[in-house]
Amino acid sequence: MSGYSGRGVHGQVVAALGARIVSGELGGGDVIDLAALGRDLEVSMTALREAMKVLAAKGLVAARQKRGTYVRDREHWNLLDSDVIRWRSEAGDTAAVLRDLAEVRAVVEPAAASMAALRRDEHDMAELDAALAAMADAVGQGAAAEVAADLRWHRAMLRATHNEMLARMDVFIEPALRLRDALVHETDADDPVPSHADVVEAVRRRDPEAAAAAVTSLLDKAAKDAAGVLGTNDDTEEKATVSE
Repeated sequence: MSGYSGRGVHGQVVAALGARIVSGELGGGDVIDLAALGRDLEVSMTALREAMKVLAAKGLVAARQKRGTYVRDREHWNLLDSDVIRWRSEAGDTAAVLRDLAEVRAVVEPAAASMAALRRDEHDMAELDAALAAMADAVGQGAAAEVAADLRWHRAMLRATHNEMLARMDVFIEPALRLRDALVHETDADDPVPSHADVVEAVRRRDPEAAAAAVTSLLDKAAKDAAGVLGTNDDTEEKATVSE
């Protein structure tokens, strides 16, 4: 699910071709002329082949005998891959990315908080308290610090469910959460600590209903923050944004 960290020539090819595919410049079914692409990008066939392997792993391209390398339809893309998310955002699809993530998290996170309230132990509470303190320390320290602290808190909450599959939901939400947080935390959004603290206190009291309600409130608040950044209306867009 994570992004491609490759550097050098074939890393540049991955970025250039991936962006072309995700933006729609190259459509599903289009055959990629590797020789022409190599001339266009001024790279070797070796670099192109390595780039194709990376893009194939992201679901963007495939190869068949006689047909050659071609662009796969969108339904095959790994939409949770952080590079794909970034390319979608660069192509002007940020609102849709955030809307989809919002809907997933609205299903998952209230239930996870409720479960955490029933199952948490003292270690979980220590982790949640430490993550909350880190969020407070990160306020005003720049988007990178605030995003890191936000992610730490969400991971701690998911782990407190003591459900291994739920605990791995961070793999699904992290890339788009980074995108949303980078947008919101670059603005003068409200202090996120109080809304997260409400969730922590409900979990501490072992109150599953209050924990779920606090997360829902957090989602609603963050929807307004992100809608403001994107210039959308969270009433008409059905809260097409994501939580903190």
